[in-house]
Amino acid sequence: MGIKTAVRTKAPARGSGMEIEAAVKTKAPGPARRSGSAVLRCRQPAPEFPGCTPVRLTHEEVETFEGRLEYWDGATSTAWVCEPASPYHEEPSETLSELLALIAGVRGSPIKRYGSMDLLARGADGRKRAILQADQSVYLHPARAVLPGASAMEAGVHDLPDVVLEVDHTTDVRRGKLGLYQAWGFPEIWVEVPDKRAPSRARRRAAGLTIHLRSAEGYRESDRSRAFPGWTAAEIHGAMNELVVSERTCAVLERVGAALGEQEGTGPDDAPLFRSQRRQGFERGFERGRAELAREMLASRGIAVSADFPADVPGFADLPAQRIARAAAACASEADFRERLRRGE
Repeated sequence: MGIKTAVRTKAPARGSGMEIEAAVKTKAPGPARRSGSAVLRCRQPAPEFPGCTPVRLTHEEVETFEGRLEYWDGATSTAWVCEPASPYHEEPSETLSELLALIAGVRGSPIKRYGSMDLLARGADGRKRAILQADQSVYLHPARAVLPGASAMEAGVHDLPDVVLEVDHTTDVRRGKLGLYQAWGFPEIWVEVPDKRAPSRARRRAAGLTIHLRSAEGYRESDRSRAFPGWTAAEIHGAMNELVVSERTCAVLERVGAALGEQEGTGPDDAPLFRSQRRQGFERGFERGRAELAREMLASRGIAVSADFPADVPGFADLPAQRIARAAAACASEADFRERLRRGE
């Protein structure tokens, strides 16, 4: 049971071509896998990683490397290292994580987010062959997926994420990294260019989010997500660039969460926190309803009540509505109403 993946690269000399081969075989596929088997072979220009610096990093050195890199090629011991993470870069992926938590609550089941982690492939000899680092990796069905280990997501061992997010400022995944994702078989890639412009970002890079969906012909751009039904690229970009979640975005998150819940047969009451909040809201609303009932019934009979009525009535919140209505209909004053409630009349 499992996926067998091999990634082979040749000579990333600038301007030359690169052979990329990925063989994917599946048995008893999990939710993040695609059933059947496929062999992907494509020749493309050697990948470029704008905004990154190529440095030599051996197999031994990559084991302890703690910096931020776009890609590491074990065949040449070359790593493309990025500038240190900044709020400009980290904010969108953190915001997305918060949005997905809200969608998960509406759906009624968790969505696992891993942030920036290594996506690793090994060669036939078992040695690390290639490493990609994503900005956010998302698993829609963590309870059914083979999730990443303690140090990385390993192709052929763990399920691929349903969605991978790349945040582009100085980088541009279209010029190399996207081809690697395609060869490995990742189903859906989101590329976000934030509204907030980092000083290092080229002026020609326009803000927006692009969704790349995997197909038999390679990635194709789409105006909406496949993993999150009905969630459009424009809506995702807008939500990721809000300082505070707007009412408009909340409506979108509810719509997407409900669509996912319909697929699963779940809803907010299946999420413990959302269930508790809904119960408390119902109880507060029910309590206010009983208070309004008492005030309106006494007022209709010309009976004046105190400013704190009926909050100062002992145990009022737990009284049945029928008992309140009977006392209000028969009482001659506020004091009589209280006494009738006390006696249970």
